[in-house]
Amino acid sequence: MNLKSLAQTVTLLMGRLPQPFPQDTAGLTEAAETEIVELQNGDTIDLRATIVRKQVGDANVKMFAYNGSIPGPTLKVRQGSEITVNFTNDTELETTIHWHGLRLDNRHDGVAQGIHHGLQPPVPVGGSWSYRLRFPDPGVYWYHPHMREDYTQELGLYGNIIVLPHDPDYWQPVNDEFALVLDDILIEGGKIAPFSRTLPTHIAMGRYGSVMLVNGATDGRLEVSKDEVVRLYLTNTANVRIFNVRVPGARMKLVGGDSGRVEHEQFVEDVMIAPSERVVVDVHFDTSGQFVLEHRTPDKTYALASIEVNDQPVEHVYAHQFGTLRHNQEFAAERARLETHYERPPDKTLSLVGEMPGMKHGAHVMEPIEWEDTMAAHNRLTTPQNMFWKLVDGETGKVNHDIAWTFTVGDWVKIRIINDLHSDHPMQHPVHFHGQRFIVISRDGVRSENLMWKDTVLIPTGQTVDILMDASNPGVWMAHCHIAEHLESHMMLTFAVQAKDPGADAHLRHDLMDDRSQ
Repeated sequence: MNLKSLAQTVTLLMGRLPQPFPQDTAGLTEAAETEIVELQNGDTIDLRATIVRKQVGDANVKMFAYNGSIPGPTLKVRQGSEITVNFTNDTELETTIHWHGLRLDNRHDGVAQGIHHGLQPPVPVGGSWSYRLRFPDPGVYWYHPHMREDYTQELGLYGNIIVLPHDPDYWQPVNDEFALVLDDILIEGGKIAPFSRTLPTHIAMGRYGSVMLVNGATDGRLEVSKDEVVRLYLTNTANVRIFNVRVPGARMKLVGGDSGRVEHEQFVEDVMIAPSERVVVDVHFDTSGQFVLEHRTPDKTYALASIEVNDQPVEHVYAHQFGTLRHNQEFAAERARLETHYERPPDKTLSLVGEMPGMKHGAHVMEPIEWEDTMAAHNRLTTPQNMFWKLVDGETGKVNHDIAWTFTVGDWVKIRIINDLHSDHPMQHPVHFHGQRFIVISRDGVRSENLMWKDTVLIPTGQTVDILMDASNPGVWMAHCHIAEHLESHMMLTFAVQAKDPGADAHLRHDLMDDRSQ
């Protein structure tokens, strides 16, 4: 079958799909501004998912929001604290909340029952659920749905969590901080391109947006003063797009990633952020004027937000601290530990494979990263019924849901992930592991020079990446591609981390039954 005949077949299939979700904005409340909510140990916050109306460029569209805003509230909490989130679902379909990157209790991870061994009943429309969250690690995290993520997350259900470290000297001092959520959205004819109620589309490439968003807006604006150093917490919530971020004319320093500091701070021209990843950078503005936060690809540059630097006097000047590149001593000890793992064979091997029936197999000359949708007409016709994304266990040959790995608390698990260049449609994949953290130790056999704790790793086309996972958090967890459409096409597996004390697992099951009785 060639692409033309495939398109004809899929067109017939699309004609039988259920009606798309409604797009009418009449009677909807206008989306509000995002709030920053500071929470102390033991606090409770109410979080409600609703349907709102929002202006996106020239389009007035229906979207979803947590507590009325897109992004939802930015939660600021202290490392080591615990909070309760009382969630209410007032959208149009059942959902959950996944607390991305947190090493929290398994039963509060937000993966629904019936969806790959999830532990939480889906929250029905009009229903509620309580989450108990803990924050053992500093860094930047986020929350989003884990059901029909391609639709609900795309329409605005996401928000940041900033975990402030115990150590007051953990980060260098700065004059100001901004949490910036990077996203895109596909607008066609003044409306968000429609979604089927039951069958996700754009499965081959993922849904690339036509409009760039920063904190839900197309006209983002920051104001700082000359000589200030500002910290940017950058989070990519796009379904598939990778952002390559820079601020021409200002110096930028990489200081952190998903779960805290990098091993070595370094001055950088840009930072690349895959879907669900986070990056922390400090930026020094030593001249006044107009600056632009840019997303730059090999072929195009997008203006994400404007930055106005005024001449107002600055009380504290941190130029000296900014110019000092610090080293994270935590990783000095980890380096010694890693020596025993570099050369040993992996414990698990995972291949990333795409299959499109009717397409010929064979080597492809592909770019490592697809910055844009290179097959838009065909991509919108692909569904889980005609495009198949697979995680393949290198030892057993099992695929996706049939993979069930088991580890023990305290294990350091070496996992080799291979992005198969011989797929029917090879492309990059950001792979996310729930509930644990890991270190990327090598790419194509070259050792990583700057370590950091991660929960998501980008695997470019044709690349092989070795990670070392700290199996520290007991429970049954997911790992999956974080391209939303690939996840919806079942590109996911299960792994269990068993407690050394069998009684601890029994206690976990007992607590789970208590939660299910809510």
